[in-house]
Amino acid sequence: MVAALEVHAGPRALVHLRERGLRPQDVRVVAGAAGGPKGLTLLPLDAFLFGHWLPQGGHTVDLVGASIGAWRMAAACMPNPQEALERLGHDYIHERYGTVGGRMPGPDVVSQRFRHTLRQHFPAPARSGLLRHERWRLHIITSRGRGLLAQPNRWRMPLGFAMAVAANAVHRRLLNSSLQRVWFSSTGQAPSWLMSPGPDLPTVEARLESSNFEDALVASCSIPFWLRPVVDIPGAPQGPYWDGGLTDYHVHLPFDRIHDGLVLVPHFQPHLVPGWLDKPLRHRHKATHYLDNVVVISPRAEWLARLPGGKIPDRSDFKRHLHEPHVRERLWGQALAASGQLADEWADLVSRQSILAQPLP
Repeated sequence: MVAALEVHAGPRALVHLRERGLRPQDVRVVAGAAGGPKGLTLLPLDAFLFGHWLPQGGHTVDLVGASIGAWRMAAACMPNPQEALERLGHDYIHERYGTVGGRMPGPDVVSQRFRHTLRQHFPAPARSGLLRHERWRLHIITSRGRGLLAQPNRWRMPLGFAMAVAANAVHRRLLNSSLQRVWFSSTGQAPSWLMSPGPDLPTVEARLESSNFEDALVASCSIPFWLRPVVDIPGAPQGPYWDGGLTDYHVHLPFDRIHDGLVLVPHFQPHLVPGWLDKPLRHRHKATHYLDNVVVISPRAEWLARLPGGKIPDRSDFKRHLHEPHVRERLWGQALAASGQLADEWADLVSRQSILAQPLP
């Protein structure tokens, strides 16, 4: 059997893993990246982390997520995280949007159906409980439109996103002129390590409450041009809100400011790309000092190549199998079933006194 899991870590985390292995109480933050269907392969690993291993630490942990990562972290805060994560996988795989004139339906239809799905997953009576979880503090990242993107009409959006691309290419911090990171937190404020002055993107804080939970989560998953933005979320600055991955694609945040523990990132690749607009900017894919205390656990490329279809599930599969959704559902279901190997291998690693990891690329 081909090994499924590989572990990469920053310099400080490498020493810790080699000398002491990893215990639940070592983890201070778990981060969930954006990536749509790619996140399906991480659900069995999530179920082990939140259903078995991490609760043994008996301490408080920040769960930070953008897009599908926010959905995963919110599911982890439910009373039965394993059940919630299994349902996430099932419903994501079997989500069908139909066709309009032989094509994918427009953003209005997709947004309406996606919101309905999330409402079924997180009914109103359950929200106050997950936001007041005994140990997990939930943080959802969104991106608020500014400048031309402050008015999300069909004429301004293309030009507004073009300007965001150009500004981001000059310097990541300039992205704030078009897309502002808004951080919804169950504690009412972002962690101090994020808000300290530095070169990272400016952050606006908002309290995550039962009344705005659904809007914040839908917004964090609202991919531009695929879904409509969520406009004027209660308790946050006015404006349209899109996918949190626009500002924080793989949650490459200033984690090095956390001095009393490690950050765990279950991910579908070893690289943590800062923002979605940084995907073509290869020089921004490299690890920075922000990740000194970060541990990334991800599938091996050789294992991914053995998945049905020879790749990890991704958003293009919706179009590829538009007229045969049962084919996509079968392939994704098989990939999810195979991903149980990731959880098994991680359970073995954390039982050891020492873990050998590779430096973050």
